[in-house]
Amino acid sequence: MSRWVLHVDLDQFIAAVEVLRRPELRGRPVVIGGDGDPAKRGVVSTASYEARAYGVRSGLPLRFAARRCPEAVFLPVDLEAYEAASARVMAALRELDAVVEVFGWDEAFLAVDTADPEGFARQIAAHVRARTQLDCSVGIGENKLQAKLATGFGKPAGIFRLTHQNWFQVLGGRPTNALWGIGSKTAARLSGLGIGTVSELAAADPRALARHLGPTTGPWLVQRARGLDPSPVTSMPYQARSRGRETTFQQDLDDWDEVRREVARLARLVADDVAAEHRPAVRVVVKVRFAPFTTRTHGHSLAAPTADLAVIARAAQAALGQFSARWPVRLLGVRAELAEP
Repeated sequence: MSRWVLHVDLDQFIAAVEVLRRPELRGRPVVIGGDGDPAKRGVVSTASYEARAYGVRSGLPLRFAARRCPEAVFLPVDLEAYEAASARVMAALRELDAVVEVFGWDEAFLAVDTADPEGFARQIAAHVRARTQLDCSVGIGENKLQAKLATGFGKPAGIFRLTHQNWFQVLGGRPTNALWGIGSKTAARLSGLGIGTVSELAAADPRALARHLGPTTGPWLVQRARGLDPSPVTSMPYQARSRGRETTFQQDLDDWDEVRREVARLARLVADDVAAEHRPAVRVVVKVRFAPFTTRTHGHSLAAPTADLAVIARAAQAALGQFSARWPVRLLGVRAELAEP
């Protein structure tokens, strides 16, 4: 018996929930986003595999999705339906003999002692299917990092094992942003240091990277590239790291007094969300998407953790004040980063 970590990821979760409600859509390209009208501004929240075959991806403007896949069925976002489906999935996982850590709507980590992790993975998929009619992929690893990355190789509705033994065989030649937690900006900085692949990052000197990327980040990146992750699987309830609101405008906002008013309105909604979370905010971030589609963010750290509306509103305006450009605005967002529970 060995301790294994398994990562469960629901396949095309939101689209799958919609197909369950509308069986006639099975096998057709389905796109979910905004209010479901591709003639209006909005972005794709998710797309079925059939729509993805046409290049429709999350974050793509709905009008572009309609051009790429004119025959797609467009549906509005229904948060309540997805939250209810997620709750059923997580309840099903908790019926299994494993430690379950919820990791969002459609993801969870399970820790289990077994001599047959593939067999347990098949049991997970069958149990989730029986309870919810939803399919999932399962990644198997010796830690959460390996399991999370393994899932991508198992999709759709498959199983994949990624361990220290095959880590570099599978990932060694891939770019550094193939690693969970490394985005395009960090990958670009690593590339500037002559580090382009996972193997090259794993072979890097942590002390040298610390000088370039910081005393914590540098060594952490090397450990990541080596497939190491000490974080445990815990059954503690899932805690959101932030609460945010955003809105897309059907007509660009040219008047920055109006932009400031909209940020104030969003900050009020976010403050209500923070209060309901019973965890104070520590930083407020404002996102601005300029016309046609350039997105920038700025943040403002709070002097002390708080859920006070006035403080959050002032921080949002301070973050907005960091934007030097005064171009027309198509989208605004305000996000409060929450204190650790």
